[in-house]
Amino acid sequence: MLTGQHFIAGKWVKGDATFSSEPSSGSSHEFAVGRVADVNAAVEAAEAAFETFGYSSREERAAFLNAIADEIDVLGDQITEIGVQETGLPAARLQGERGRTTGQLRLFAERILSGEYLDRRYDEALPDRAPLPRPDMYMIQRPIGPVAVFGASNFPLAFSTAGGDTAAALAAGCPVVVKGHSAHPGTGELVAQAIDKAIQRCKMPAGVFSLIQGGNRQVGQALVQHPLIKAVGFTGSLAGGRALFDLCAARPEPIPFFGELGSVNPMFVMPEAVKNRAEALGKGWAGSLTMGAGQFCTNPGIAVMLDNADSKAMIAAASAALSEVAAQTMLTDGIADAYRSGVAAMEKTGIQAVVRSADTGDRTARPNLFTVTGQAWLDNPTLHQEVFGPLGLIVLADSVEQMVELARHLEGQLTCTIHLDEGDHAACQKLLPVLERKAGRLLANGFPTGVEVNDTMVHGGPYPASTNFGATSVGTLSIRRFLRPVCYQNIPKALLPKDLVG
Repeated sequence: MLTGQHFIAGKWVKGDATFSSEPSSGSSHEFAVGRVADVNAAVEAAEAAFETFGYSSREERAAFLNAIADEIDVLGDQITEIGVQETGLPAARLQGERGRTTGQLRLFAERILSGEYLDRRYDEALPDRAPLPRPDMYMIQRPIGPVAVFGASNFPLAFSTAGGDTAAALAAGCPVVVKGHSAHPGTGELVAQAIDKAIQRCKMPAGVFSLIQGGNRQVGQALVQHPLIKAVGFTGSLAGGRALFDLCAARPEPIPFFGELGSVNPMFVMPEAVKNRAEALGKGWAGSLTMGAGQFCTNPGIAVMLDNADSKAMIAAASAALSEVAAQTMLTDGIADAYRSGVAAMEKTGIQAVVRSADTGDRTARPNLFTVTGQAWLDNPTLHQEVFGPLGLIVLADSVEQMVELARHLEGQLTCTIHLDEGDHAACQKLLPVLERKAGRLLANGFPTGVEVNDTMVHGGPYPASTNFGATSVGTLSIRRFLRPVCYQNIPKALLPKDLVG
């Protein structure tokens, strides 16, 4: 099923060189290394496609999104098989992720048919208004042009080739060029094959979608700097995302970079909640912390609570649960190495180990749990940073007032969670306004792993959680990222976009 080639403007293209995939199991495959020439060909084809696709009807684009979902389902078993081999994720996780991927494609198709995302507005002419008449004015959201999308390591389906960024851009009417992730090139190629079939089935222009495999950092740099690319969607590390963001800002024509860069997703466990539910909270946190080997961008890495006997009971419950978790395969050897380095760096700060697992030295990871005082956390910014993997840090505050102070010193987050009972409401009145300024999603009495794809979801937040606090990379609002408002003043109705007057 695999060709090892790029998919550019409707054709499968070989490269001058290849790189080997590094699967967690099974045999490796050879894939074409991306070239700057491939970027140029893909982007120029995308610009040509925009001349028709950007002005296609919502019905045509909805049919295209549904066709992509259908074709992914046809290849479902093969996608799961290669995905398990490449990433080490269990089959059930990949099957669920495939359902999320096709589900969001179909959801976006449904939403664009409704037309609500266009935010259409009209001010009728007032020719007799004094002292000056008002002209006839319409406003609507219009697609921006070709979009670059970077595949994510931790979500080979939902945040990669046909994932949320691609689905949102296509729904908006923007052709997409995907830079595939080298951690799962085979999975990416199979999804591209599904999109190829959907393009043919719906008679879409060839340049509406291209996939360029990885293996060369110059490809990503060339993609974000190409003058025909009008926006970038990215999910990945802070270092990699910031480098690309800076390139976008330094262009002669700066463009928006919608980067989701990670988060520690702190939980604030309030006194009455931990008093009444210590064991359940400890076990629940351990389960969320180790889900998918802790490789979720919404992994709740920090728990803030008072330093008292009730908290000790929750810590004991979490420790017991974590101690029973076996080693889990991580997405790549590099991510496993980074996890071990992150744990070691944390340990050097002098924090106290509660659960300290032995280093595996391979591609697997086991959970680790540390505690630190509130003041020590405030004094050491290293403790504020994400360690990608199943590492938990408990911050023990000396008062509710210090818990609020800890919240004030948080960087931007994807999520913040409060565990509370009725007796905690007064304290939360002070805490909630602080957390509202720190995160895109606030939760009560739950765990942030698991992101709904719907109309209300916000998956983003203040920097460094994301590079654009006004956007979300999940949910139907994500389509708005790839649109811009246009006002039409005194334009004859016969010349207006059909979505305004049709």
